[in-house]
Amino acid sequence: MKDGIHPDNYRLVVFKDMSNEHMFMTRSTVETKETVKWEDGNEYPLYKLDISDKSHPFFTGKMQFVDTAGRIDKFNKRYGKKK
Repeated sequence: MKDGIHPDNYRLVVFKDMSNEHMFMTRSTVETKETVKWEDGNEYPLYKLDISDKSHPFFTGKMQFVDTAGRIDKFNKRYGKKK
């Protein structure tokens, strides 16, 4: 690997799928403001995901309705048909 191009602030981070509450831990450099207590009793940074492999239709084989922060309503209000 080339020197000086990779970040050196890797740490353990918990990722949480907000559509089904599934959580997993991996190493990452993502910036977070929240923490969560993990199964081992330690606190780790928490990053919230809208969708993961446990909720994506490609991996689950079924469609799920995921409307985060009213995106569909906002779209319909902006671009919907005028009466």
